[in-house]
Amino acid sequence: MSEPATDPTGTAPHPPLPYDATTALVVVDLQNDFADPAGGLHVAGGERLAELLAPEVRAARDAGAVVAFTQDWHPPRTPHFVTDGGPWPVHCVAGTWGAELVPGLDVRDGDPLVRKGTDGEDGYSGFSVRDPVTDDVARTRLQRELDERGVVRVVVTGLAGDVCVAATALDAVRLGYATVVPAALTRFVEAEPGDGDRALLLLREAGVDVLT
Repeated sequence: MSEPATDPTGTAPHPPLPYDATTALVVVDLQNDFADPAGGLHVAGGERLAELLAPEVRAARDAGAVVAFTQDWHPPRTPHFVTDGGPWPVHCVAGTWGAELVPGLDVRDGDPLVRKGTDGEDGYSGFSVRDPVTDDVARTRLQRELDERGVVRVVVTGLAGDVCVAATALDAVRLGYATVVPAALTRFVEAEPGDGDRALLLLREAGVDVLT
């Protein structure tokens, strides 16, 4: 799998972004099943991402920004999984090692933490989930959490850039947030060659500020 639009050395190519109290850093699905090579749906390069994100998280906290996390949290059986007719290998089953946020990630009491897919939905975006049978869409509590804290700008990072990061950023810009995706702070599934670059193009076309 390739890693389009990322620094091949595995280091972030820029200093941390500017943050303030009206900004949220949203870390998407940085979980063992995605980030660890032993995980059920490993994303190439994901094992380095917590280390690369650490300066960004520190900068956000130092500036008084919100640091929020999303977490896939599926039941053992769901139409989301290939075992029940869905597109994805079994991953991030609630309460398992694979669903845990990766070691070393600076998560603190009071940080918004949104678990998605809890009732078997497709939980791609941190802001919404979709019933894979009926296509009904429901909102998570992430928007409420951010709005209650006065957030107007979001920086979306994590895993994976062409799936959940992209979906979260697209929802964010549709909801009216100024939205930034630093491409060096995500990695891409690339289920099909070129998915990463196509996702970044889609984000730009939607009005997301994609930093490469």
